[in-house]
Amino acid sequence: MWTPSALAPELRPYAGRVFRMVEGQHIVSTNRLTDSPDDQALLEAIIDGVKPRLPAAAVGLHWLLASPFRYSYRTGSRFRAPGEREGIFYAAESVATSVGESAYWRLRFEAAMAAAAPATRMQMTMFAVRVKTERALDLTAPPFAAERPVWAHPSDYGPTQALAAAARGAGAMALRAPSARVAEGTCVPVLDPAAFASAPSLTASFTFSTSAGDLIATAAFPLHFNARYRLADGQLRMAGDVGA
Repeated sequence: MWTPSALAPELRPYAGRVFRMVEGQHIVSTNRLTDSPDDQALLEAIIDGVKPRLPAAAVGLHWLLASPFRYSYRTGSRFRAPGEREGIFYAAESVATSVGESAYWRLRFEAAMAAAAPATRMQMTMFAVRVKTERALDLTAPPFAAERPVWAHPSDYGPTQALAAAARGAGAMALRAPSARVAEGTCVPVLDPAAFASAPSLTASFTFSTSAGDLIATAAFPLHFNARYRLADGQLRMAGDVGA
């Protein structure tokens, strides 16, 4: 069990460009509910007014960067305990890792639907942002690398949630961790919005097509990407070409 005092000496500088996948940003859902730009702006303001407040460190950030710090979730996540108020911005160091992580959760959602779910197409947007901090914890390097199976466990999040809480106590602003879904992939959970070193830049539009338990992720421009994924025994498996 790592404590904040034990983790503090392990904090190191980190700087890099990371990638995150979100639902398609060319679609504004409230367009379908209003008759004019003024009505849409009013509706967006009303919706924003009932959302949880952003933490002070996230105020003024582009909403793509700020949103993950706004909400708490009952179920928790790999580095965030259930109900924990402090947010985390999950990203990956490569396009392929970001796609794989997103494909896994989309396939999990599809698997939870009816057994005979119809084929679906979902538009996604990948964006990049630079992260820079003097206080990062690298779980892929010693002394943490020896516990890689613990940090990359696909379902037991107890140790990673405890580590993230201790890392916050030590003043860590970001983590560098092995992906739990993509072999050899690396993720970068950002714990503190102050670690962002740029505005987000849109990288590519993707299409996620699902059918018969498979998901095909494609992008044509400016990236070329084509990969097929499926779940086997709850784990992400890939079959097909990848280009990025």
